[in-house]
Amino acid sequence: MSTLVLSDPSRIIAGILLLSLLGVAFGGWYLSRIVRGEVPMTTFQTNFARAGHAHAGALVILGLVCQILVDASNLNGVPAGAARIGVPLAAILISAGFFLSSAGKNVEKPNGLFVLVYLGALSLAVGLLSLGIGLLAS
Repeated sequence: MSTLVLSDPSRIIAGILLLSLLGVAFGGWYLSRIVRGEVPMTTFQTNFARAGHAHAGALVILGLVCQILVDASNLNGVPAGAARIGVPLAAILISAGFFLSSAGKNVEKPNGLFVLVYLGALSLAVGLLSLGIGLLAS
């Protein structure tokens, strides 16, 4: 049986991602207040809060898995960096896009910061593409 040893970049990013899950947990508590009607928001804002929270949680967990897979591949240089940071960056950008584009009082449609969702999707695609190709080629 082999022992898994994370590279320093993977260990550092994984540690940051694990700590960021505390923020996601707090966000879940806050979201529960929103859906119980304790925080006044429009239906649109409630839906975007749910989407932002869900994307943050799922992508942070996927980002943790990616750290292990990058170390298991033969990737190095820019492709390794893209594979290592693409998904965690997507977690930040996509969730921020949902939260920030719906911020304000009585908001009914997203503002220009929704572009962060698209940038996050691009980051996710680059990270997953780099990692997938790297794993297939190793």
